[in-house]
Amino acid sequence: MQSRSNASLFWPILFVVAIVDVITKAAAERLLLPRGIPHEVLGNGLRFTLVYNPGAAFGLNLGPQSRWIFAGLTLVALVILGRLYRTTRAGHVARSVALALVCAGAVGNLLDRMRSFFGVVDFIDVGVGDARWPTFNVADMAVSVGAALLAWVLWQEDREARADEVPALTAPSVSTAAVASVSSSAGEPVDVA
Repeated sequence: MQSRSNASLFWPILFVVAIVDVITKAAAERLLLPRGIPHEVLGNGLRFTLVYNPGAAFGLNLGPQSRWIFAGLTLVALVILGRLYRTTRAGHVARSVALALVCAGAVGNLLDRMRSFFGVVDFIDVGVGDARWPTFNVADMAVSVGAALLAWVLWQEDREARADEVPALTAPSVSTAAVASVSSSAGEPVDVA
């Protein structure tokens, strides 16, 4: 069950990341014109290039209705993430942070899909020469980091749950005191080492 401690971590992270995403996208749309033209920040390694992505990650596009399909999928994902948040035990910092980051990124990109026909604003362009990573934004970074952290947290929780359920596969251990008790009652000398 969620607690006040989870809420005091989850909501500020969600709001700050979503606000930073909205602000950086608005700045990119104002300052990086014309779109598609790279602006070097750290040489060729890090550039800001304004592009719009009507599809999903890595340019996945489902045609003219991509905007609405991905918006619907995002809403479904937010419902699932909300259920995960509600089942997070009190004080589980890593899980709360992971869920906040994924939700913030999903909300940031959802807002873009709702407000613009062009799609999600992407502007962070990294790579070397012509070998470039697909252009992304703050929301994409939050989703990526949060999803990786959430996968690790859920894997750890699954490992712990399986460890609690699996009985020991070794022979039952017999305490030294029990052996000494049985041996001494049989009249045999006891050597407890």
